[in-house]
Amino acid sequence: MYPDTLLFIDGEWVAGAGGATLPVLNPVDGGRIGTVAKAEIADLDRAAEAALRGFTVWREMPAFNRSEILRRAATVLRRDADSTARLMSLEQGKPVAEAVGEVQRGAEFIDWMAGEAQRNYGRIVPARAKGVLQLVTKEPVGPVAAFTPWNFPINQMVRKIAGALAAGCSIIVKGPEETPASCMELVKAFAEAGVPAGVVNLVFGTPAEISEHLIPHPAIRKVSFTGSTVVGKHLAALAGQHMKPVTMELGGHAPVLIFADADIPAAARAVAGFKVRTSGQSCISPTRLLIEASVYERAVDALLAAFGKVRIGEGLDPATTMGPMANMRRVEALEALVEDAVAKGARLHIGGKRLGESGNFFPPTVLAEAPEGARVMNEEPFGPLLTVQPFETLDEAVAEANRLPYGLAAYAFTRSSARARQLYARIECGMLSVNHFGLGAAETPFGGVRDSGFGVEGGAEAIEPYLQTRFLTILDGAD
Repeated sequence: MYPDTLLFIDGEWVAGAGGATLPVLNPVDGGRIGTVAKAEIADLDRAAEAALRGFTVWREMPAFNRSEILRRAATVLRRDADSTARLMSLEQGKPVAEAVGEVQRGAEFIDWMAGEAQRNYGRIVPARAKGVLQLVTKEPVGPVAAFTPWNFPINQMVRKIAGALAAGCSIIVKGPEETPASCMELVKAFAEAGVPAGVVNLVFGTPAEISEHLIPHPAIRKVSFTGSTVVGKHLAALAGQHMKPVTMELGGHAPVLIFADADIPAAARAVAGFKVRTSGQSCISPTRLLIEASVYERAVDALLAAFGKVRIGEGLDPATTMGPMANMRRVEALEALVEDAVAKGARLHIGGKRLGESGNFFPPTVLAEAPEGARVMNEEPFGPLLTVQPFETLDEAVAEANRLPYGLAAYAFTRSSARARQLYARIECGMLSVNHFGLGAAETPFGGVRDSGFGVEGGAEAIEPYLQTRFLTILDGAD
């Protein structure tokens, strides 16, 4: 059921130069389900050379033709959605229905970027002198090195591949070793659609070795990364040493503000439902629930009731609504956060410990009134762990929302449109969603501010990071 995954370099699926492989583990029981090829330096050099050749071909292809190829890739991805979703569930753990939705959203993103490829406009600047033409163009920046995580193996990778290809760039993607097969299916869709050899390349291996070789490589002109803030800062600094532009989609610690005028049961159900998506392993997952004091107890009770309906199990089981964590590292990290918070005075409502003797299962966990010094109040939990605490005033809630250096996503529940606008003006975040969890659509920008990153993926802005502005001025008869 699960294939061994190879590297994709210059239009071919190949083993690594050294023949080495890494194991792929099933998060349900920790058993080995397959292998992924490990790239060596020689493979990275081959990929970089192929990307440079592919770029010279792809950039010259008319935008209309590039758009058609992208649309064909979206069609292929949709056609294979069910089989790809099963692979994703096996390697990552999320329920199959959730995985199918991720594949379908990936196809939507490719379709969106196919349209943006045809709208890459320049402009004419009126000149000061007679007979002068002034032309501004947007041109592809060149071969891209991209690094993607395991939590959304299709959606994180497709944003980078489709964005780069729409602009006319080639790309080398370092995929996640935990979830290589679903990444392979995405790249297969582009290859079947007719993307020329060398335009899309996929490698796996030792993350630090790959990033430290590809980012300084003379063939690479742009870097895109999705992952932790710590790693993102390191890669951005490395790219900066070589004057290469970056897109950084980094960590978050998303606050949720629930006001007394909100529909409390509906808000609690929405928070619980979104929190267990991908078992909470998402940079935009709600983590700090701030509730107006007058409805605090009622909201917490509603939240606990909603979490009580979550069905935890194997992702391939249709009844499952939350699967295992992707790896044991996350389970151990969550247990450590809970132990630290309780030791410092937090109350544990539900959860807090690993489920069962095998696999990476961890239940929805709610900690109440954790002190500001607790690790969970300062470190992204990246799992189904949520803190709850009351607030008395709007200023108090906004101060807590802005206390950390992160600024990715924030959420609020209120019936007051005036309050919603005030929150948008005051909360320091890249994205604010009010009365629902409405982030991540292909047509909307996705990205953070402050320590949550730089640049956006999605919306009309998604193509911009892969373009550079050039200027031409001509005086008629100057020759």
